[in-house]
Amino acid sequence: MSHHRTLVSVETLAEHLDDPSWVICDCRHDLADTEAGRRAYREAHIPGARFVHLDEDLSAPKTGKNGRHPLPQPDPFAQRLGSLGIGNDAQVVAYDASGGYYAARLWWMLRWTGHETAAVLDGGWDTWIKAGHSITAELPQLRPGKFVPRHRPELALDAASVTAALGRARPLLLDARSPDRFRGENETLDPVAGHIPGAANRFFRLNLDAEGRFKPAAALRQEFSAVLGAVQPGEVVHYCGSGVSACHNLLAMETAGLTGSRLYPGSWSEWCSEPARPVARSGANP
Repeated sequence: MSHHRTLVSVETLAEHLDDPSWVICDCRHDLADTEAGRRAYREAHIPGARFVHLDEDLSAPKTGKNGRHPLPQPDPFAQRLGSLGIGNDAQVVAYDASGGYYAARLWWMLRWTGHETAAVLDGGWDTWIKAGHSITAELPQLRPGKFVPRHRPELALDAASVTAALGRARPLLLDARSPDRFRGENETLDPVAGHIPGAANRFFRLNLDAEGRFKPAAALRQEFSAVLGAVQPGEVVHYCGSGVSACHNLLAMETAGLTGSRLYPGSWSEWCSEPARPVARSGANP
């Protein structure tokens, strides 16, 4: 049995729709309309897919100081995975309609709890539809699974660890937001504009081609290497606005064979909630 740990094609997923060891998760979401994904799922989804909500399933409650999408604790998250029918032996495939933006968050969280056989559907919902594969509005009959987390806390850094790294060349903080938000312009999601001092910028949408699929591994490797320079992949810490699109960059690096980078889940929305933390506003990568 082959295992998929980064991306899976629509053709491969179509071949495994009846495979009980494969679990499909619909992660469609809209930050501006948080019920849009659930509505879309109820209208139509990939057969067998179960719905996973960014705010309800992939985030903990907000306190005003822990970011817009704080990580849940591993054990409650594992219980939720079990209720979705995900066991430790499952091949999980996550998809969305946003180029993998939200699906990558589930992918990373599964790795964070020790589950390696997880992948993102390359091209997502749109590519599935264009390929003419089947869809349904029928809700799957879920059989609860047993998911025992093997927590990997080393994959995530907290704000204190990021603060301690300020002023050093390593680790390299890599900001996945758009260049204008990185520079401190056109900020609409968070109350403070700017970025963490010393960070470099790699807009996550650069990982995709014109069809909304991930670029070839060789192209991704070349592009990320140009940003990283002499920094090794294991010395990279990804962040974004709230720890979601940063997972897309992390997935792209893993796809490119640049393994071992980590995530600052609280990201900019947590960082800027504390006025004492420094803020930078500039346009160039360091």
